[in-house]
Amino acid sequence: MNTLNDFNANRIDGTPLAFAELQGRVLLIVNTASACGFTPQFEGLEALHKTYGAQGLSVIGFPCNQFGAQDAGSNAEIGAFCQRNYGVSFTMMEKINVNGEDAHPLFKWLKAEAPGVLGSEGIKWNFTKFLVGKDGRVLKRYASVDAPQKLSKDIEAALAA
Repeated sequence: MNTLNDFNANRIDGTPLAFAELQGRVLLIVNTASACGFTPQFEGLEALHKTYGAQGLSVIGFPCNQFGAQDAGSNAEIGAFCQRNYGVSFTMMEKINVNGEDAHPLFKWLKAEAPGVLGSEGIKWNFTKFLVGKDGRVLKRYASVDAPQKLSKDIEAALAA
């Protein structure tokens, strides 16, 4: 698999999403959690979605319970939490694993395309972010501590490309 367009996943309501449907858009893909110190980043991710969505940005959240069991709820509970507490209107996907043998194939690919510090592929914590260009190739990986608003310049450059 060479680009994002080769992958599929299910939205939080169970409906399928073929990433080829988003071809030509810039994507910000994030592994999320509902009970994490970084959970308030949902607000910043929603702001990016509202600011840049009409220009071609799609924010995609993937709940994950692999870090401190911080997203233990069902998909329905997670979706309701995100909407109720942060007004999330960007696409949320079904809960997945991002590390290990059971990691979703999309995240295996993202990690290989954009390794972390010192070339490590494993995701260290919730709210690791991947910016994918219009061509479906990974542009950059961001750590949990990178606040969404600090990604604006890179997003604007990707949208202009």
